[in-house]
Amino acid sequence: MRLSTTLFGKNYTFSSVQEVMGKANAPKAGDRLAGLGAATPQERVAARVVLSELTVSDVFEHPAVPYEEDEVTRIILDDVNLSIYQGLKNQTIGELRETILASDGDALARIGRGLSSEVIAAVTKLMGNLDLIYSAAKMRVTASCVTTIGLPGTLSARLQPNHPTDQVEGIVPLFWRA
Repeated sequence: MRLSTTLFGKNYTFSSVQEVMGKANAPKAGDRLAGLGAATPQERVAARVVLSELTVSDVFEHPAVPYEEDEVTRIILDDVNLSIYQGLKNQTIGELRETILASDGDALARIGRGLSSEVIAAVTKLMGNLDLIYSAAKMRVTASCVTTIGLPGTLSARLQPNHPTDQVEGIVPLFWRA
């Protein structure tokens, strides 16, 4: 597994898959504050290059939290369909991105059963917003309660209060209050 690359004469070396994934991520204040993000845009590009060349098995076999130490990791990895995974494990993350973009919704549902959440996170770090929207639009996920959402031609939204105690006074703008 190669965790280094050279860009424009500068060598970038990463210590782990987790570091590559953190630094390949789009810039976020939380990553920066936690010391996980790339220090420069060039380092971010280098991490994305390295990530694109890692195989599905490289990411799958190096979870952020070791299997032996975390029950959630065990549940996720134990739920992966190993026969589907075997057919994907030698693809690079960059090739997996191309596979996802070329697949229809049924194929995406099948492929997803053979991937761990970390492999899915890795491939999304290489995708832009349009790639993500294009891929997600192929999948049909419907839900019903009072009405049905997720059908073609249906627009739905979820309203979620954004206040620490979810009090009406904290989420309703001042000009709406009597």
